[in-house]
Amino acid sequence: MDTQALDWLPRFARHLSTERRLSPLTAAAYARDLAGLVAWCDSRGIGGWDALDSQHVRSFAARSHAAGLGPRSIQRRLSALRTFFGFLLREGALTNNPATDIRAPKAARRLPHTLDADQIGRLLEISGTDTLAVRDRAFMELFYSSGLRLAELLGLDLPDLDLADRTVRVTGKGGKSRILPVGRQAVAALRRWLDARATIVATGELALFVGRNGRRLGARAVQSRIARWARRQGLSVHVHPHLFRHSFATHLLESSQDLRGVQELLGHADISTTQVYTHLDFQHLARIYDVSHPRARRRR
Repeated sequence: MDTQALDWLPRFARHLSTERRLSPLTAAAYARDLAGLVAWCDSRGIGGWDALDSQHVRSFAARSHAAGLGPRSIQRRLSALRTFFGFLLREGALTNNPATDIRAPKAARRLPHTLDADQIGRLLEISGTDTLAVRDRAFMELFYSSGLRLAELLGLDLPDLDLADRTVRVTGKGGKSRILPVGRQAVAALRRWLDARATIVATGELALFVGRNGRRLGARAVQSRIARWARRQGLSVHVHPHLFRHSFATHLLESSQDLRGVQELLGHADISTTQVYTHLDFQHLARIYDVSHPRARRRR
Protein backbone atom coordinates (compact mmCIF):
# COMPACT_ATOMS: atom_id res chain seq x y z
CA MET A 1 0.00 0.00 0.00
CA ASP A 2 1.29 3.50 -0.71
CA THR A 3 2.12 5.94 2.09
CA GLN A 4 -0.99 8.05 1.53
CA ALA A 5 -3.21 5.02 2.00
CA LEU A 6 -1.38 3.91 5.15
CA ASP A 7 -1.77 7.39 6.66
CA TRP A 8 -5.48 6.67 7.09
CA LEU A 9 -4.82 3.89 9.60
CA PRO A 10 -3.73 6.04 12.57
CA ARG A 11 -6.50 8.53 11.75
CA PHE A 12 -9.00 5.67 11.89
CA ALA A 13 -7.50 4.50 15.20
CA ARG A 14 -8.05 8.00 16.67
CA HIS A 15 -11.62 7.92 15.34
CA LEU A 16 -12.27 4.63 17.15
CA SER A 17 -10.89 5.87 20.46
CA THR A 18 -12.21 9.45 20.51
CA GLU A 19 -15.45 9.38 18.51
CA ARG A 20 -16.57 5.75 18.77
CA ARG A 21 -15.05 5.33 22.26
CA LEU A 22 -14.29 1.68 21.63
CA SER A 23 -12.29 -0.26 24.18
CA PRO A 24 -8.54 -0.62 23.59
CA LEU A 25 -9.00 -4.37 23.02
CA THR A 26 -11.60 -3.81 20.30
CA ALA A 27 -9.48 -1.11 18.66
CA ALA A 28 -6.49 -3.47 18.70
CA ALA A 29 -8.60 -6.18 17.03
CA TYR A 30 -9.61 -3.69 14.28
CA ALA A 31 -5.93 -2.80 13.81
CA ARG A 32 -4.97 -6.49 13.40
CA ASP A 33 -7.74 -7.05 10.85
CA LEU A 34 -6.68 -4.02 8.83
CA ALA A 35 -3.04 -5.11 9.00
CA GLY A 36 -4.13 -8.40 7.47
CA LEU A 37 -5.87 -6.53 4.66
CA VAL A 38 -2.81 -4.35 4.05
CA ALA A 39 -0.60 -7.46 3.77
CA TRP A 40 -3.09 -9.03 1.35
CA CYS A 41 -3.16 -5.84 -0.78
CA ASP A 42 0.64 -5.68 -0.84
CA SER A 43 0.80 -9.28 -2.08
CA ARG A 44 -1.42 -8.28 -5.01
CA GLY A 45 0.11 -4.92 -5.79
CA ILE A 46 -2.94 -2.89 -4.73
CA GLY A 47 -1.70 0.57 -3.79
CA GLY A 48 -4.72 2.51 -2.55
CA TRP A 49 -8.06 2.01 -0.84
CA ASP A 50 -9.92 3.40 -3.84
CA ALA A 51 -8.57 0.52 -5.94
CA LEU A 52 -10.47 -2.05 -3.86
CA ASP A 53 -13.80 -3.35 -5.02
CA SER A 54 -16.26 -5.89 -3.60
CA GLN A 55 -14.57 -8.76 -5.45
CA HIS A 56 -11.28 -7.92 -3.76
CA VAL A 57 -12.93 -7.94 -0.33
CA ARG A 58 -14.63 -11.24 -1.13
CA SER A 59 -11.28 -12.74 -2.18
CA PHE A 60 -9.68 -11.46 1.02
CA ALA A 61 -12.41 -13.12 3.08
CA ALA A 62 -12.01 -16.37 1.13
CA ARG A 63 -8.25 -16.28 1.65
CA SER A 64 -8.76 -15.75 5.37
CA HIS A 65 -11.04 -18.78 5.47
CA ALA A 66 -8.56 -20.90 3.52
CA ALA A 67 -5.86 -19.88 6.01
CA GLY A 68 -7.88 -21.42 8.82
CA LEU A 69 -9.82 -18.45 10.18
CA GLY A 70 -13.25 -19.50 11.48
CA PRO A 71 -16.56 -18.06 10.26
CA ARG A 72 -17.05 -15.94 13.39
CA SER A 73 -13.57 -14.46 13.10
CA ILE A 74 -14.20 -13.66 9.44
CA GLN A 75 -17.48 -11.99 10.41
CA ARG A 76 -15.57 -9.81 12.86
CA ARG A 77 -12.91 -9.06 10.24
CA LEU A 78 -15.51 -8.00 7.67
CA SER A 79 -17.20 -5.84 10.30
CA ALA A 80 -13.87 -4.07 10.88
CA LEU A 81 -13.50 -3.51 7.13
CA ARG A 82 -17.03 -2.13 6.79
CA THR A 83 -16.39 0.27 9.65
CA PHE A 84 -13.06 1.41 8.19
CA PHE A 85 -14.42 1.91 4.69
CA GLY A 86 -17.43 3.72 6.15
CA PHE A 87 -14.99 6.10 7.85
CA LEU A 88 -13.15 6.68 4.54
CA LEU A 89 -16.49 7.27 2.85
CA ARG A 90 -17.41 9.88 5.44
CA GLU A 91 -14.03 11.58 5.01
CA GLY A 92 -14.41 11.69 1.23
CA ALA A 93 -11.57 9.27 0.53
CA LEU A 94 -13.96 6.72 -1.04
CA THR A 95 -17.17 6.94 -3.03
CA ASN A 96 -18.56 3.56 -1.97
CA ASN A 97 -18.06 0.89 0.69
CA PRO A 98 -16.75 -2.28 -1.02
CA ALA A 99 -17.44 -4.46 2.06
CA THR A 100 -21.13 -3.60 2.41
CA ASP A 101 -22.64 -6.70 0.82
CA ILE A 102 -19.92 -9.23 1.63
CA ARG A 103 -20.94 -11.95 4.04
CA ALA A 104 -18.80 -14.48 5.89
CA PRO A 105 -19.44 -18.22 5.52
CA LYS A 106 -22.10 -19.40 7.93
CA ALA A 107 -20.82 -20.62 11.24
CA ALA A 108 -21.78 -24.15 12.14
CA ARG A 109 -24.55 -24.03 14.73
CA ARG A 110 -23.28 -25.36 18.01
CA LEU A 111 -25.50 -28.01 19.50
CA PRO A 112 -26.41 -27.18 23.09
CA HIS A 113 -25.22 -29.46 25.85
CA THR A 114 -27.93 -31.17 27.90
CA LEU A 115 -28.32 -33.23 31.03
CA ASP A 116 -29.99 -36.61 30.73
CA ALA A 117 -32.98 -37.53 32.88
CA ASP A 118 -30.82 -39.34 35.45
CA GLN A 119 -28.50 -36.35 35.86
CA ILE A 120 -31.48 -34.02 36.26
CA GLY A 121 -32.98 -36.36 38.84
CA ARG A 122 -29.73 -36.51 40.81
CA LEU A 123 -29.34 -32.72 40.71
CA LEU A 124 -32.85 -32.14 42.01
CA GLU A 125 -32.52 -34.59 44.90
CA ILE A 126 -31.63 -31.84 47.33
CA SER A 127 -32.21 -33.05 50.87
CA GLY A 128 -31.46 -29.80 52.70
CA THR A 129 -34.29 -28.19 54.66
CA ASP A 130 -32.77 -24.77 55.33
CA THR A 131 -34.39 -21.77 53.63
CA LEU A 132 -31.83 -21.40 50.83
CA ALA A 133 -31.84 -25.10 49.98
CA VAL A 134 -35.64 -25.03 49.76
CA ARG A 135 -35.43 -21.98 47.52
CA ASP A 136 -32.76 -23.50 45.28
CA ARG A 137 -34.75 -26.71 44.85
CA ALA A 138 -37.79 -24.62 43.90
CA PHE A 139 -36.11 -22.51 41.21
CA MET A 140 -34.26 -25.49 39.73
CA GLU A 141 -37.50 -27.50 39.58
CA LEU A 142 -39.16 -24.54 37.87
CA PHE A 143 -36.28 -24.13 35.40
CA TYR A 144 -36.60 -27.74 34.31
CA SER A 145 -40.39 -27.95 34.57
CA SER A 146 -41.12 -24.93 32.38
CA GLY A 147 -37.96 -24.23 30.36
CA LEU A 148 -37.46 -20.68 31.61
CA ARG A 149 -34.60 -18.41 30.68
CA LEU A 150 -32.61 -17.03 33.61
CA ALA A 151 -33.92 -13.48 33.06
CA GLU A 152 -37.48 -14.81 32.93
CA LEU A 153 -37.11 -16.59 36.24
CA LEU A 154 -35.48 -13.60 37.95
CA GLY A 155 -38.28 -11.32 36.73
CA LEU A 156 -41.08 -13.40 38.26
CA ASP A 157 -43.33 -11.76 40.85
CA LEU A 158 -45.77 -13.51 43.16
CA PRO A 159 -48.85 -12.66 41.03
CA ASP A 160 -47.20 -14.42 38.04
CA LEU A 161 -47.48 -17.80 39.75
CA ASP A 162 -50.81 -19.63 39.94
CA LEU A 163 -50.25 -22.87 41.83
CA ALA A 164 -53.95 -23.74 41.85
CA ASP A 165 -53.94 -23.68 38.04
CA ARG A 166 -50.33 -24.98 37.89
CA THR A 167 -49.21 -22.20 35.55
CA VAL A 168 -46.68 -19.38 35.52
CA ARG A 169 -46.75 -16.23 33.41
CA VAL A 170 -43.34 -15.16 32.14
CA THR A 171 -42.15 -12.15 30.18
CA GLY A 172 -39.64 -13.17 27.52
CA LYS A 173 -37.57 -11.41 24.89
CA GLY A 174 -39.16 -8.35 23.37
CA GLY A 175 -41.49 -8.02 26.34
CA LYS A 176 -43.68 -10.86 25.06
CA SER A 177 -45.62 -12.75 27.73
CA ARG A 178 -46.54 -16.41 27.68
CA ILE A 179 -48.24 -18.73 30.14
CA LEU A 180 -46.48 -22.01 30.86
CA PRO A 181 -47.52 -25.17 32.70
CA VAL A 182 -45.76 -26.03 35.95
CA GLY A 183 -45.12 -29.69 36.73
CA ARG A 184 -46.31 -31.52 39.82
CA GLN A 185 -42.92 -31.73 41.54
CA ALA A 186 -42.18 -28.08 40.78
CA VAL A 187 -45.53 -27.10 42.33
CA ALA A 188 -44.68 -29.04 45.51
CA ALA A 189 -41.22 -27.41 45.71
CA LEU A 190 -42.71 -23.96 45.13
CA ARG A 191 -45.27 -24.44 47.90
CA ARG A 192 -42.47 -25.27 50.33
CA TRP A 193 -40.51 -22.25 49.13
CA LEU A 194 -43.44 -19.85 49.57
CA ASP A 195 -43.70 -20.93 53.21
CA ALA A 196 -39.96 -20.38 53.69
CA ARG A 197 -39.98 -17.13 51.72
CA ALA A 198 -42.39 -15.57 54.19
CA THR A 199 -39.71 -15.82 56.90
CA ILE A 200 -37.05 -13.75 55.05
CA VAL A 201 -38.80 -11.55 52.48
CA ALA A 202 -38.44 -7.78 52.86
CA THR A 203 -41.55 -5.69 53.37
CA GLY A 204 -43.22 -4.84 50.06
CA GLU A 205 -40.98 -7.15 47.97
CA LEU A 206 -42.99 -8.87 45.21
CA ALA A 207 -40.20 -10.97 43.70
CA LEU A 208 -40.94 -14.69 43.74
CA PHE A 209 -37.32 -15.57 44.49
CA VAL A 210 -35.38 -13.54 47.04
CA GLY A 211 -31.96 -13.74 48.64
CA ARG A 212 -30.80 -13.65 52.25
CA ASN A 213 -31.52 -9.92 52.39
CA GLY A 214 -35.15 -10.49 51.41
CA ARG A 215 -34.77 -8.71 48.08
CA ARG A 216 -35.03 -9.98 44.49
CA LEU A 217 -32.46 -12.66 43.70
CA GLY A 218 -29.67 -11.79 41.26
CA ALA A 219 -28.27 -13.73 38.31
CA ARG A 220 -24.84 -14.35 39.87
CA ALA A 221 -26.41 -15.87 42.97
CA VAL A 222 -28.51 -18.30 40.89
CA GLN A 223 -25.52 -19.30 38.76
CA SER A 224 -23.22 -19.91 41.72
CA ARG A 225 -25.86 -21.83 43.70
CA ILE A 226 -26.61 -24.15 40.76
CA ALA A 227 -22.90 -24.82 40.19
CA ARG A 228 -22.48 -25.49 43.93
CA TRP A 229 -25.34 -28.01 44.02
CA ALA A 230 -24.05 -29.75 40.89
CA ARG A 231 -20.69 -30.31 42.59
CA ARG A 232 -22.33 -31.52 45.81
CA GLN A 233 -24.54 -33.94 43.89
CA GLY A 234 -21.52 -35.41 42.11
CA LEU A 235 -22.16 -34.19 38.56
CA SER A 236 -18.97 -34.07 36.51
CA VAL A 237 -20.23 -31.43 34.03
CA HIS A 238 -20.49 -27.67 34.45
CA VAL A 239 -24.15 -26.91 35.16
CA HIS A 240 -25.56 -23.46 34.44
CA PRO A 241 -29.14 -22.10 34.33
CA HIS A 242 -29.58 -22.43 30.56
CA LEU A 243 -28.68 -26.11 30.74
CA PHE A 244 -32.07 -26.74 32.37
CA ARG A 245 -33.77 -25.04 29.40
CA HIS A 246 -31.82 -27.12 26.88
CA SER A 247 -32.63 -30.30 28.79
CA PHE A 248 -36.30 -29.35 29.09
CA ALA A 249 -36.58 -28.81 25.32
CA THR A 250 -34.65 -31.95 24.36
CA HIS A 251 -36.52 -34.28 26.72
CA LEU A 252 -39.88 -32.83 25.71
CA LEU A 253 -39.12 -33.17 22.00
CA GLU A 254 -37.89 -36.75 22.44
CA SER A 255 -41.19 -37.67 24.09
CA SER A 256 -43.69 -35.63 22.07
CA GLN A 257 -42.07 -35.06 18.65
CA ASP A 258 -44.10 -31.82 18.63
CA LEU A 259 -41.65 -29.20 17.39
CA ARG A 260 -44.25 -26.44 17.15
CA GLY A 261 -45.42 -27.05 20.71
CA VAL A 262 -41.84 -26.92 22.03
CA GLN A 263 -41.33 -23.68 20.11
CA GLU A 264 -44.31 -22.09 21.85
CA LEU A 265 -43.22 -23.28 25.26
CA LEU A 266 -39.71 -21.90 24.75
CA GLY A 267 -41.01 -18.60 23.40
CA HIS A 268 -38.95 -18.78 20.19
CA ALA A 269 -40.11 -16.32 17.54
CA ASP A 270 -38.59 -18.43 14.74
CA ILE A 271 -39.01 -22.20 14.61
CA SER A 272 -35.52 -22.54 13.12
CA THR A 273 -34.18 -21.64 16.58
CA THR A 274 -36.07 -24.60 18.03
CA GLN A 275 -34.96 -26.96 15.28
CA VAL A 276 -31.49 -27.27 16.83
CA TYR A 277 -33.10 -29.67 19.32
CA THR A 278 -34.16 -31.97 16.50
CA HIS A 279 -30.46 -32.48 15.74
CA LEU A 280 -29.90 -33.55 19.33
CA ASP A 281 -32.85 -35.92 19.05
CA PHE A 282 -31.43 -37.39 15.84
CA GLN A 283 -28.06 -37.94 17.50
CA HIS A 284 -29.82 -39.88 20.25
CA LEU A 285 -31.68 -41.99 17.68
CA ALA A 286 -28.51 -42.55 15.68
CA ARG A 287 -26.72 -43.93 18.75
CA ILE A 288 -29.62 -46.31 19.38
CA TYR A 289 -29.47 -47.40 15.73
CA ASP A 290 -25.73 -48.01 15.87
CA VAL A 291 -25.95 -50.36 18.83
CA SER A 292 -29.25 -52.01 17.95
CA HIS A 293 -29.55 -52.55 14.21
CA PRO A 294 -28.13 -55.88 12.98
CA ARG A 295 -26.51 -54.20 9.98
CA ALA A 296 -25.07 -51.35 12.04
CA ARG A 297 -23.53 -53.28 14.98
CA ARG A 298 -19.82 -53.87 14.84
CA ARG A 299 -18.70 -57.47 15.07
CA ARG A 300 -16.72 -58.29 18.17
